[in-house]
Amino acid sequence: MEPDEFARRMQLEALDAYDEELELEFEDRPCGPGGEDIPLTAAERHARRLYFGELLRLQGELVKLQDWVVASGEKLVILFEGRDAAGKGGVIKRITQRLNPRVCRVAALPAPNDRERTQWYFQRYAAHLPAAGEMVLFDRSWYNRAGVERVMGFCTDAQYEEFFRSVPEFEKMLARSGIRLIKYWFSISDEEQHLRFRSRIQDPLKQWKLSPMDLESRRRWEDYTRAKEAMLERTHIPEAPWWLVHADDKKKARLNCIAHLLSQLDYREIPHAEIQLPERVRHEDYTRRPVPRGMYVPERY
Repeated sequence: MEPDEFARRMQLEALDAYDEELELEFEDRPCGPGGEDIPLTAAERHARRLYFGELLRLQGELVKLQDWVVASGEKLVILFEGRDAAGKGGVIKRITQRLNPRVCRVAALPAPNDRERTQWYFQRYAAHLPAAGEMVLFDRSWYNRAGVERVMGFCTDAQYEEFFRSVPEFEKMLARSGIRLIKYWFSISDEEQHLRFRSRIQDPLKQWKLSPMDLESRRRWEDYTRAKEAMLERTHIPEAPWWLVHADDKKKARLNCIAHLLSQLDYREIPHAEIQLPERVRHEDYTRRPVPRGMYVPERY
């Protein structure tokens, strides 16, 4: 990549990070880390307008999906896997952004503790599975054993092979119990991961995303590729197939993933009774008590 092109991509990467908050307002006002404008070409401005419009449309459909999950008692699990910086967290944020956290929740489990390491491998994941009328999004999942644990040597060869014997049966058991499981792998190129890691190193708001394990994964790119290939080959089953998302373009990946998710479920719009705002009750004998000024948050902005 030429230096000028790389610098331009870095600018757009910074801009994308701030889009996360702009999406909540729908106002398309690009700015840099210090509030300065980042100039966009006409084509880039047009693409962003299309993205925001389509994202809001799809989020409206996700709200309908949520209502249907509650009304039908559906139990839905969506798991997201992929390399570090592939964009899993970004699409999860967009899916959950306008949904009820009591219906749609995210499970992002830390490394197992000493006690959990002695449990049945799937035990700590099973505790997060949904009840009727719930959606659970796994930001990484039991497939840690097929990926990071295998590559970094955190499991034995015997544990690794036992995982592949067990996981198809585990997922078939989930299907028989009425849990719908949808699995996504976010796929990015070597060059794109390099760009995103460099962006995180330079952006103080994103440096926390880089752990020593993430940096080591960059060095072991080919080991992760071999592990991914084995995982897809051995766990792509009719009851829970894998779906691969091209993720070099973050925005397209988000839209494509959400649109595909919606296409996998035969949901329908649930009718709701018209909402009537009740009249506020007023009592003549009530007087509001003054609040000490010192209790208020200072209005600095």
